[in-house]
Amino acid sequence: MAATAAFALLVVAAPASADTGDEVPVGTRLAARTHPAVQLTSITYSGEVVVPSSQAKEAAWDQLTNEATRAVLTGKIPSDERSIAKFLFQRVAADVDRYLRPVGPERTVKAQVGGMCTGWWVTPDGYMVTGAHCVEMSDEELSQTFARQALEKFNKQDAKDMINALRNFEADKEMIELVQQIYVTFNSTHLEIRGLRKSLSVLQSLPGGGVDKTAKEVPAELVSVGESYPGKDFALLKVNGRQNLPTVPLGDDADVQTGDTLYISGFPGLVTNTPWFSVESKLDPALTEGPYNAKRTTQEGVPYVQTQAPSYHGNSGGPVFSRAGKVVGMLIAGTVSENGEASENESFVLPVSIIKEKLNEKNVRPAASLTTTKYNEALDDFFQRHYKDALPKFREVQALFPSHPYVAKYITDSQQAISSGKDETPQPLWLWIAAGAGALVVAGGGLLLLILMRRRRKTAFSAQGQSPSPAYGGPYFQADGGGGYPAQVGAGYDRQPVNGHLLPQGRQPQSLPPANGHRPGRTSGDHEVPPSRDFDPQRPGVRYDRQRPDMGDDSQRPDAGNDLQRLDGATRYVRPAPSPYGQQWSQAAPGQGQDQVQSQVQS
Repeated sequence: MAATAAFALLVVAAPASADTGDEVPVGTRLAARTHPAVQLTSITYSGEVVVPSSQAKEAAWDQLTNEATRAVLTGKIPSDERSIAKFLFQRVAADVDRYLRPVGPERTVKAQVGGMCTGWWVTPDGYMVTGAHCVEMSDEELSQTFARQALEKFNKQDAKDMINALRNFEADKEMIELVQQIYVTFNSTHLEIRGLRKSLSVLQSLPGGGVDKTAKEVPAELVSVGESYPGKDFALLKVNGRQNLPTVPLGDDADVQTGDTLYISGFPGLVTNTPWFSVESKLDPALTEGPYNAKRTTQEGVPYVQTQAPSYHGNSGGPVFSRAGKVVGMLIAGTVSENGEASENESFVLPVSIIKEKLNEKNVRPAASLTTTKYNEALDDFFQRHYKDALPKFREVQALFPSHPYVAKYITDSQQAISSGKDETPQPLWLWIAAGAGALVVAGGGLLLLILMRRRRKTAFSAQGQSPSPAYGGPYFQADGGGGYPAQVGAGYDRQPVNGHLLPQGRQPQSLPPANGHRPGRTSGDHEVPPSRDFDPQRPGVRYDRQRPDMGDDSQRPDAGNDLQRLDGATRYVRPAPSPYGQQWSQAAPGQGQDQVQSQVQS
């Protein structure tokens, strides 16, 4: 009984399963877990850009001038100077090399161009996945990039010289832009890049997130590269000398299907390249989400997933997650409007099966780092408001990877939450077990003490010549001769004479016939009388008499001298009576029937 009570106490006192409190949004939890492994990557080309000077082809220009004159005479164009100049520049811009030739002297400028993408760690020792188009450019794309970023000065100067060649001509903004476009085309077509150097790097963010001018670009080695979109747009980088880097887990293509929500993590260029945001804040990864629309296949036979999750320039190479927080693909491309702006309505994702295929080719096995394991455990505690449990785990993460971009902030937030009394960390399980064990010991000790007290009470009654209450039947009443209990054999009387016979010790009086010749257990009507329940086989010679109904003078009864109970109608069953110890029981008054006695017992 005590063990049951103690166990019940332990069950009530033990803590229930952890209550997560307010439900944490999927995106919030997913971003917290994955952002440490998502990094900004950079590709940089540097070299000396050489472009020739330009010279007009006289024959072509003479022919063009005659064509303009005919257009004026036939009324196709107005005869004013601006209209004629606009007609000439439009024709040249449509076919630059027909009217201009490269000549000396050459003009040179040292230039550096590049772009930023997104990458993510797949192993603790520095293997990173990103897109193929993020780590290399085609010759045509490279020339266009250098032309845009390195030749602006030359383009403007060349346009100004051409306009000045038209004497007394006042060019407006539209005319200037038209002439500049002529030289953008000419210079980018004829430029030469000498001493070209390419470098890949990962921008090391600062503890707490983001970067500033003190952040370093960590060099990265190109291990493997596939074909740019619409091919298998995959690249593998390696940053040497790294350990305990945060990582993200890989899932399977089957983890998501049409209608599921996809989550894209990365660095959109419209934020990283804008001057309006601080450097410290604009280089944190952004998380966007949208439905899985369909699975597509390019003409090269490469599968891609179409999704409406928004993406922008700079998101390329970023991981795409399922709701469970596993990588199911990598963002590669998006739709582009007529003016070259990216559209956020459609994005295309390279499935994770292709990523695994490429990793296997280089024997790279994705693995979770100890940093990530501990960090995720700490986040689980943090989101359940178990700040005291989370704090030492966050500190362990900081010791494992001191450059962790976010753990410092979580340490500060946890300390502040504890100081302000917001902690809801439950007591440890061992404390509840100890409390339950203590309750069990107390209950068991109480039960043992109760048993010992009862045994001592029984011993005390036995020493006084008394017997404990019977297990069944009513309370004891005094017999006619007085005294609550008959004398016990061996308790001061070795033998008792019964009907003139001397019984040996231990023999029961009921075993001899009564003096008047009646057999025990039968009445004058020869009805069988059940054996008396007043006989206790454990106490030889002891008989418990019950109060008999008033029969008048006892000396005139046929069974005088024999204390057998006479029949009094049908057998009556009464509940066990309470112990008579410490209670006063009076003898039934003369004339009081058995029913009345039983009524007193039950009441």
